Amino acid sequence: MKKVTSFLLMNLGALFVALNVHFFLSPNSLATGGVSGMSIVLNSLFPSMSIGLFMVIVNIVLFALGVAFLGFQFGAKTVYTSFALSGYVWLLEFLVPVSAPLSDDILIQLIIGQCIAAIGMAIVFNQRASTGGTDIIAMIINKYFRIEIGRAVLFSDLAVALSSVLLFGPQIGMYAFFGVILNGLMIDYTLQQFNANKEVVIISQKSDLIRQFIVRELGCGATIHTAKGAFNYEQKEVITTILGRKDLSRLKNFVGAQDEKAFITVHSMNEILGQNFKRLA
Repeated sequence: MKKVTSFLLMNLGALFVALNVHFFLSPNSLATGGVSGMSIVLNSLFPSMSIGLFMVIVNIVLFALGVAFLGFQFGAKTVYTSFALSGYVWLLEFLVPVSAPLSDDILIQLIIGQCIAAIGMAIVFNQRASTGGTDIIAMIINKYFRIEIGRAVLFSDLAVALSSVLLFGPQIGMYAFFGVILNGLMIDYTLQQFNANKEVVIISQKSDLIRQFIVRELGCGATIHTAKGAFNYEQKEVITTILGRKDLSRLKNFVGAQDEKAFITVHSMNEILGQNFKRLA
């Protein structure tokens, strides 16, 4: 079931990104990086071929370059998702052709479209995959020029946006630059919401009751270690656990009812690997 769920989620994520490309980016000639941006640029030069078909061709070329310069470093999920995205764009062009922008306001279309795409990308990343594309260019740049992957991705996407300045004019180009930055910010934010776990540290005289509640009622693990107070060197037990939002609320209510003098700190976690969370490999 996990494999089936992962497969369905990858397709859902790819579909969300495709919706952005077809309904928001393509009609406004917004080349905001990636294979979709490259394909929008190519489509403006060779309008006889659809953007979806260009995406398929560009992906094939990029994967060939990747194999030539990097070897077989691409997971099957990434290969599948990149071509699924191209296929969905191609299918949308056939089923729901769009000949003009949905609105005269380019900015609102860009923001809405990038938000939809960011949700899709976050879903794909959460399945330990990516949509390929400029990631491969970034990996080649990283290998031969020692530039960090994140910067290399940004450089390659900005290069695509720069080409839109030359083809579509400075106004569209500036929107494309903004779209590249917005996309990165939205993906980071959405991933944080998907992984909205909190590290909770509790110091209480009722630590044994709290430990039992975490383990038995919440079904979560915890780590207990001993600490000393700075004022009187009093021995204290410190409980550390990681919880989701709902469990955190239940835990705070329980601790408040058991020990009003308890001390609790809550920390946001960007990513958690191992055990019952994401796999390390």
